[in-house]
Amino acid sequence: MNKTQRFFVAAAMSVSLIAMAEEPGSTVKVTGWVIDSACAFTKGLSKPIGVACAKACAKNGSPLVILQDDGTIYLPIDSATPSASQNAKLMPYAGEHVTITGKDYARNGSHGIVIDTISR
Repeated sequence: MNKTQRFFVAAAMSVSLIAMAEEPGSTVKVTGWVIDSACAFTKGLSKPIGVACAKACAKNGSPLVILQDDGTIYLPIDSATPSASQNAKLMPYAGEHVTITGKDYARNGSHGIVIDTISR
């Protein structure tokens, strides 16, 4: 392999590595319950106990998550830096069944979602 060929191979490999490192997220539609994260993980609930309970936990600092109907948990995240809690955006829907569209950032089995829309 001559110098020019090695250069093009190295350049192609660099572009491939950059492309693999940049996973911009895919647009998804998620239907499920807005529930506090502690209940979703520690109690294994399939839906919130109630609206008042979900709101009380969120007001106490527990992050609200989306518990999809198939059991997948989506952690709402902010795309801005520095990022901010998404509880204020989800609080009106705490304890309710909703449909959310947004960008899913999956990593090692976990899902973070940047919310575009929420509907009941």
